[in-house]
Amino acid sequence: MKKLATLIVGVFALMIISVAAKAQSNTDFFVGKWDILVKGTPQGDVNMKVSFEKKDGKLVGTMVNPDTQKEEPFNKLDTTEKGIIVYFSAQGYDVDMSLEKQDDDHVIGSVMSMLEVTGVRVKKEVTTLTVVAE
Repeated sequence: MKKLATLIVGVFALMIISVAAKAQSNTDFFVGKWDILVKGTPQGDVNMKVSFEKKDGKLVGTMVNPDTQKEEPFNKLDTTEKGIIVYFSAQGYDVDMSLEKQDDDHVIGSVMSMLEVTGVRVKKEVTTLTVVAE
């Protein structure tokens, strides 16, 4: 009986660890810089520069405010089974934006569950120098 109880506890612990590991890797995908396009706002399509990083094991993020062109932290960031939800203020309104992984370098989502969002990872530019001998 003791062996059965130990086996059940062990299996349960492994399930919890695997769920925690999956949640951790889900947020790791978002780390980096993103070029986000919000389609169909009253002001037209809006391009946002967004950046995510890990601090103390948690995902945090910032965005460049399209009005002031200053980098501002998100008010709140939640993780979900499918992706993340970020909360910020825009033109005096509290806004939420959900993002989900589409492929290795693209995200999709929505703002306030109404406006379509697409995004592409910003990759570091590689500068090459060509030397021509004369």
